[in-house]
Amino acid sequence: MDQSNPSVSSSDRYAWLSAEVSPIAVHDREPALDKKASVKGQAFSRCIGKPDAGAFVRLRLEIIVALFSAAIGVAATANGVAAQPAETTPLQLEAKIPLGNVHGRIDHMAVDLKRQRVFVAELGNKSSGIVYLANRKLLHRIAGLKRPQGVGYEPSADLLYVANAADGSVRLFEGNEYKPAGQIELGSDADNVRVDTAANRLFIGYGSGALAIIDAATLSKIGDVPLKAHPEGFQIDPDTSRIFVNVPEAHGIAVVDRSSQKQVGKWPTPGRGANFPMAVDSARRQLLVIFRNPAELGAFSMADGKLVGTAETCGDADDLFVDAKRGRIYVSCGAGFLDVLEAKGMANPRIAHIPTASGARTSLFVPELDRLLLAVRTSTAEPAAIWVFRPVP
Repeated sequence: MDQSNPSVSSSDRYAWLSAEVSPIAVHDREPALDKKASVKGQAFSRCIGKPDAGAFVRLRLEIIVALFSAAIGVAATANGVAAQPAETTPLQLEAKIPLGNVHGRIDHMAVDLKRQRVFVAELGNKSSGIVYLANRKLLHRIAGLKRPQGVGYEPSADLLYVANAADGSVRLFEGNEYKPAGQIELGSDADNVRVDTAANRLFIGYGSGALAIIDAATLSKIGDVPLKAHPEGFQIDPDTSRIFVNVPEAHGIAVVDRSSQKQVGKWPTPGRGANFPMAVDSARRQLLVIFRNPAELGAFSMADGKLVGTAETCGDADDLFVDAKRGRIYVSCGAGFLDVLEAKGMANPRIAHIPTASGARTSLFVPELDRLLLAVRTSTAEPAAIWVFRPVP
């Protein structure tokens, strides 16, 4: 285990944010000429008139790049989004942070802002990776877990919570060197973790239908909220006492009251299924939910649960975030795309459809760092890594 405790000064605390990915230069272009004919003529003379192999290669590269760009444009148009030059894409790939020898599915992530560390639930690898964002390197790995699905960092006690699907346990680790700090037994299929900082509590979905309530002070379970089926993505409404829970096997969205610790409502979702990711759009008072069948976003009024708008999205989505600063919505999909939608009125039109990697369906948007982190699993095309995207402008 890496015993170091990297300290970050005020001058370099967010120095990593300024790093840019250098564009790949195909070749140095010739100065612009007045007429297309003269461009073709000079290019031809460079290749034919003189035995200049370099010029011939450059000309062939120009043709290949042009054809490749056209193919991208056709594919983007076929997906309902106009092709965009890389420099105008609303999410710019800034870095790839290798996760090392990690195999299998990667699930959700959490962040320790003070230390600039990201925790990764490496479900298939039965481990949790800790990435140090300041130098963009893997800092440590917690091994011997039981198919970890959810992670949550609770700052008041400086503890990492890891929810394990295989044995239903929630394992606790101290927040600096990640030594074991306790274990809470939930029974089965411990899943998503949400931290209620204001109330000093955590909520963890588990089993055949419940939210466990954990007291961050005593490190113990103090209650359960029964549900009709296993909870998937859920969100705490910061402006009320409600928690909204995706319960796909019960074909709806459960509304839970935190104070009474009871389900107080259900919003049905007829004609739609597999509702997994969820986000709260506080500015518009909308609950945003992604369905996998069909692949679309549903916007629900938080006042009465009515569906007020839909928008097509990429397939196999597992995470969804609102960028309140820009009025955008980010969706990460196992189909190998990031979708960017505009949060506008009752509509959420898609404005970008960005290729990533197959199976990369979990992500984490960190507004404080203004970065979207995408978990990419090992494949024949890509090693396991965290891809860092910078929103623009």
